[in-house]
Amino acid sequence: MLNTYIDNLSMKETVDLVNSAIKEKRQIHHTVVNAGKINLLQKDLILRESVNSADIINADGLAVVWAAKFLGKPVKERVAGIDLMVNLVKNAAQNNQKIYLFGAKENVVSKLADIYTKNYGKDVIAGFRNGYFRKDEENSIMQNIANSGANLLFVAISSPKKENLLYKYREILKDVNFIMGVGGSFDVLTGNVKRAPLWMQKMGMEWFFRLAQEPKRMWKRYLIGNPKFILLVLKEKFKI
Repeated sequence: MLNTYIDNLSMKETVDLVNSAIKEKRQIHHTVVNAGKINLLQKDLILRESVNSADIINADGLAVVWAAKFLGKPVKERVAGIDLMVNLVKNAAQNNQKIYLFGAKENVVSKLADIYTKNYGKDVIAGFRNGYFRKDEENSIMQNIANSGANLLFVAISSPKKENLLYKYREILKDVNFIMGVGGSFDVLTGNVKRAPLWMQKMGMEWFFRLAQEPKRMWKRYLIGNPKFILLVLKEKFKI
């Protein structure tokens, strides 16, 4: 659909697949697609390859769920990246798994590590690092993550950088059982950025809440990106 793949999985099915991978000591490279990312990968062929090479691709955003239904390829439900992360961290604590937090500003990622340590104990954290680094530091950062003993890696860096980074270093990270990009989730989970109320999420208006919070940063993504996505869907539907 729209030059990408989407796995028809529920939240529970996704979590179960991650647990199986950890038990079997294999890796799942996970990503999500939303309207913005689908817009980007129409022309960004490197991003398209990075996304489509993932083992699991969930629909993150009701726009994608609605589009899939409209195009005759319905998916079971939205599996938002931030909700999946919350479930997987809780699951990790219950099953003696370790997580690595990579991305966001230093004060944000360290605060999230403190929150999880307080909630689940220090053993759940394999390590953490902020998302600001030079190109020549990438390899050593990835080596450190690979050697941390982490079962799950959550990367809070913007698209398409995080997708391309994880794809590029997939071999170095092969012993980390689950790798996932989570965008701005660290800021939300630490209270730095508010998430839309549940009623707005269910109505598909989460984008409007984000736009209202950060109009200067988000106006182009939504006011230009949303109509562009609708046009893409209509072109695919009617073979324009």
